[in-house]
Amino acid sequence: MTRVEDARLAAELGADAIGVVITARSKRRVELAQARAIVAAMPPFVTTVALLMDDSAETVRAVIEQVQPDLLQFHGNESDAWCAQFGRPYLKAVAMGEGAAALPRLRDYPRASGLLLDGHGLGEPGGSGKAFDWSLMPADLPQPLLLAGGLHAGNVGEAIRVARPWAVDVASGIEASPGIKDPQRLKDFIAAVRAVDRGGAAS
Repeated sequence: MTRVEDARLAAELGADAIGVVITARSKRRVELAQARAIVAAMPPFVTTVALLMDDSAETVRAVIEQVQPDLLQFHGNESDAWCAQFGRPYLKAVAMGEGAAALPRLRDYPRASGLLLDGHGLGEPGGSGKAFDWSLMPADLPQPLLLAGGLHAGNVGEAIRVARPWAVDVASGIEASPGIKDPQRLKDFIAAVRAVDRGGAAS
């Protein structure tokens, strides 16, 4: 999220969490002041997540102090120990662009609160709109698994049925342009997820 109004709409529609991108490597990056404004605008029980990628420890500490997100989410080559040093719950994104060859890396982050499986290639930033083979989603890991990469209202229902993730994460699939959410696409995406939750077909 890059705008307060987009984040508020997502919350009103029932999103469980919203993310703000801090890393300079992303086209969706926001300054700390804007991230703080977005986080402050969220109602109770909506989790706020700060996304980082191979940023310095000083940057991460500044995000924690100034933005105060509920979760940190790391997208780079950070190790489990590096991510855990801040004493905050964190999610680790794992690039699944190479397919099954990426699966061993899912066991490298035992202290992560959850793992986000994304469709981009190793070393690339997330939010690329690339999907991966959802059938690769493992069922024997202790952490919740989040599914990302190439999701939109037209395919998220099938993705959930195949992968059975704890949650789904969307960026490009609900955007009018990078960082700017399209209200109708956002509504359609959340409606499609809710339809699967109810046991129906995604629309």
